[in-house]
Amino acid sequence: MKQLWMGFLMYMILILPFVSDWMEARMIVHMLLQMPLLIVAGYWMGKGIIPHTRRFWVKWNAAGGPGILVFVFITMYWMLPRAMDEALVLSHVEWFKFISLPIAGICLFDSWKKSSGIIKSFVFLNYLSMFALMGWLYIDSPIQLCNNYLETQQRLLGWGFVLITALMVVYLLQIVFVDQGEAEASE
Repeated sequence: MKQLWMGFLMYMILILPFVSDWMEARMIVHMLLQMPLLIVAGYWMGKGIIPHTRRFWVKWNAAGGPGILVFVFITMYWMLPRAMDEALVLSHVEWFKFISLPIAGICLFDSWKKSSGIIKSFVFLNYLSMFALMGWLYIDSPIQLCNNYLETQQRLLGWGFVLITALMVVYLLQIVFVDQGEAEASE
C-alpha cells in the first residue's frame, strides 16, 4: 500500500504545471526522464491497485500477454517524434500522455511476473533494437524531427538512446558470460 501512495505522489508531482513545463522544455528530459517516471509511477500504483481489482486482471491478463502488448504499444507510440510534439502543443494529447503512461506501468507490473522467459527476452531485445534505431534516427536525421525542439536537443536525445542501448548490451553480456547459478543460490 505504501508503494501505491508513493506512485500516486510521484504522479501528482509530475503533472504539476511547473514541473511538467520544466521537464518538457528539454527533449532529453521529456523523453528519457518524464515519460519513464510516469511509467514507474504507474508500476508502483499497480502494486496497490491490482490486488484490489484481481478479478479483472485474472480475466483480462491471465498469462500476461495482453498487458505486455498494451505496454509495448503505448511506449512505442510515445517514442514517435510527432507524439512528443503534439503533447507540447495539444492539451488533450498531453493529458493522454499523463493517463496512458501510468496505465502502461500498471500493465507492466501485472504482466512481467506472469510472462515467460521467452516473452521477457523478446521485449528486452525489442527495446534494445528500438532504442538503437531511435538513437540513430535522432542523431543522423538531416532534418529537424520535432518542431518544438532544436536539432542540438534532438541529437542529444539520440546520444541518450545510444547510451541506454550500450548499457542494455552490457547487461545482456553480463547475463550471458557471468554464472547465474551463484546469484540464484544466494536468493
